[in-house]
Amino acid sequence: MVAEQYLPPWFSVAPMMEWTDNHYRTMARHISKHAWLYTEMLAAETIVYQEKNLDRFLAFSPDQHPIVLQIGGNNLENLAKATRLASTYGYDEINLNCGCPSPKVAGHGCFGVRLMLDPKFVAEAMTVIAANTDVPVSVKCRIGVDDHDSYNELCDFIYKVSSQSPTRHFIIHSRKALLNGISPADNRKIPPLKYEYYYALLRDFPDLRFTINGGINSIDEVRAAQNEGAHGVMVGRAAYNNSWSMLGNVDTAIYGAPPSGVTRRQVLDKYQVYADSVIGIYGNGKPSLRDLVKPLYGLFWGEPGNGVWRRKADSAFHHCKTFKSLMEETITAIPDSVLDSPVVDPYSTACVDKFANSKNLLPLPYTLKEEQEEQLLYA
Repeated sequence: MVAEQYLPPWFSVAPMMEWTDNHYRTMARHISKHAWLYTEMLAAETIVYQEKNLDRFLAFSPDQHPIVLQIGGNNLENLAKATRLASTYGYDEINLNCGCPSPKVAGHGCFGVRLMLDPKFVAEAMTVIAANTDVPVSVKCRIGVDDHDSYNELCDFIYKVSSQSPTRHFIIHSRKALLNGISPADNRKIPPLKYEYYYALLRDFPDLRFTINGGINSIDEVRAAQNEGAHGVMVGRAAYNNSWSMLGNVDTAIYGAPPSGVTRRQVLDKYQVYADSVIGIYGNGKPSLRDLVKPLYGLFWGEPGNGVWRRKADSAFHHCKTFKSLMEETITAIPDSVLDSPVVDPYSTACVDKFANSKNLLPLPYTLKEEQEEQLLYA
């Protein structure tokens, strides 16, 4: 499978640890056929050390295409081997995580967003990754780290990585990261969003492709970003917490496909076949019923009966042995009108365009300093 077989990544679901696992991606693909799905970040070391057990970490069903594997790491040898091992699974793109601010990753692990401080290494890593796969490669990063947060520093990173490696696609989380001990959750809220940095990159690097990420919570906002020229839009928690409304509108609103007419009952029927085929396959009850039900919580966000259904499901985990039996016991909490209605486009012409002012705030154009040109010439 190659990426050219699919429509472009105008919309993608962000890689999220313990969220965008095989279970979520299976459910998501029953709702949207065209959204690009990302795996959770997998450390290169995990792939290398689990070489005899890779299906648990890397296998996915063919209908999950288009799908991107995100890896993390700071060891070139392990990144090369991990990419080579993963290449047999047929991912459509390999992405390097240069944006995670978690202390376990950017702190003790010394990778994730900390790699933004070493663009030379990132370029070497991307070259190594590209040499071990036949599919495109990309980088997901922030707009800065701690006090290294100027637009010029961001551009230096983009320029060095793109000029010294085959990388042509960058996913830009439009917040900087703070590595002073705040939590990953606070790193998604406290640093201000600077969408103007993203739109300035479109201006200053016209030969590259950029996907915007961060703070985008509705299909309205996805379309607004595109209307302002975004090459692609990546959505994280909104695509998980409100999966029905968000993913259900991607194919029609973003890709122009006719309405599928799919209902939540149909999604659940298809997902049940998957869930009951994988429950407990890894031993020790893994994956558990709870693991398999978790991705479904976003199906009924804001709908009548959602709270009752979740409480009934929580109780049923203690005695149900199959996904089918759990759903038969609990799904009556959700009205038939919710289960059997196709998705409704929430588009509102009154929506405030949160990106409209970004182009009035653009930083000055990036210019490569003479000493940088010399460094690159002899790099």
